[in-house]
Amino acid sequence: MSPKKKTQTIYDVAELAGVSISTVSRVMNTPNKVNKGTHTKVLGAIEKLGFIPKAEARARALRQTGRIGVLTPFFTAPSFVQRLRGVAAALSKSNYDLVIYTVDSSDRLQGYISSIPLTGNLDGLIIMSLPIRDKDAQYLSEHGVETVLIEYPNPKLNSIEINDVHGGQLAAEYLIQKGYKRIAFLGDTEPREEFAIHPASKRLVGFQRALQDAGIHLPKKYISHAPNTPEHSLKAAQQLLGLAEPPTAIFAAADIQALSVLKAARGLGLSVPSQLAVIGFDDIDIAEYADLTTIRQHLDESGKMAVEILLTRIANSNRPLQHVQLPLSIVERLTA
Repeated sequence: MSPKKKTQTIYDVAELAGVSISTVSRVMNTPNKVNKGTHTKVLGAIEKLGFIPKAEARARALRQTGRIGVLTPFFTAPSFVQRLRGVAAALSKSNYDLVIYTVDSSDRLQGYISSIPLTGNLDGLIIMSLPIRDKDAQYLSEHGVETVLIEYPNPKLNSIEINDVHGGQLAAEYLIQKGYKRIAFLGDTEPREEFAIHPASKRLVGFQRALQDAGIHLPKKYISHAPNTPEHSLKAAQQLLGLAEPPTAIFAAADIQALSVLKAARGLGLSVPSQLAVIGFDDIDIAEYADLTTIRQHLDESGKMAVEILLTRIANSNRPLQHVQLPLSIVERLTA
C-alpha cells in the first residue's frame, strides 16, 4: 500500500520560497503589495507544491453564493461605470457576488492574473479594457479560470469587442455627408499608462482612411493627441479652435472629450453646429443630456453579455468559446 500523499500547507510554501507565511498570504490576497521578485518566488513554490488554500475551499463550500471578479482600470470613468452597471444588473438575477479589482499599473495587473487562479476564490473573471498577453490567456485557460475579455480579444478566451476602426470611419463619413471639409480629430491616442489599451488610435486610423477615400486632407495640425481628462481635452480643443484656419468640425474619440470641445466652443462664442460641428464616441449617459451627436457602442449590453457568456461557460466548460463583436451606430442629436 503506497503512503498517503502529504497535503501541502502554507508553511511548506513559505519554507520553499524562503519567506514568511504572512508574505505568502499577501501574495495570494493583495499581490500589489509584494515586490516582483518575492511574488515570483512564492508563485513558483505554490506551483511546484500544488498548494491549494484549504480555508478558502471550505469557505466556498459553505457559501450559498459564488463570486465573479472584474478586473478594470480606473473604474470611475463613465464608460467603465456603465459596463459595470450592465455586469451588476445581469448578476443581480444570479446567485453570484461581484468583486471588483482596480488596476493602476502593469505590475498590479500581472499580480492579479498570476494570483487569482491560485487562490481559487473566484468562479469566473471579466477583464475590461486591459491588454492581456498570450501567455496570460494561456495561464488563465490552463488553470480553468472561466474568463471573458471586453475590448481586448484573445483566441484562447471568450471576448466581446467593437470595431474601433469602423467607428472612426462612421464618424468621418457622417461629417463628410454633412458637407464639412475642415475636419479635425481629438483623442487619447497615446495613453500615459503603460497598461492601457489604445482604442483612440484605431478610431483615428478609420477616421483618416474615410477622409482620404473622400479626397479630404487631414493635416497634422488638425490631429490633437490629448489625454482623456477634461483639463487636457479643453486645452487641446482651445488650441485647435485658435488656429489661423480652425476646423469647422471635430471628432472626439470619447464623449468626455467631446464635452470639453463643446465647452471650448462656448467660451469662444461659437455656435454649434452652424460654426462648429462636434461628434463624440461611446454614447455615455450624459451624451443624451448634452444633445451630443456620437458613435454609440453598447456599454451596458457588453457588461450584461459578458456575464451571460461567463455563467454559460461556468455551467458547461465544454461549450465553445464565444467571440462577439457588438455593432456601432451613429446617434444624431444637435451638435453635428
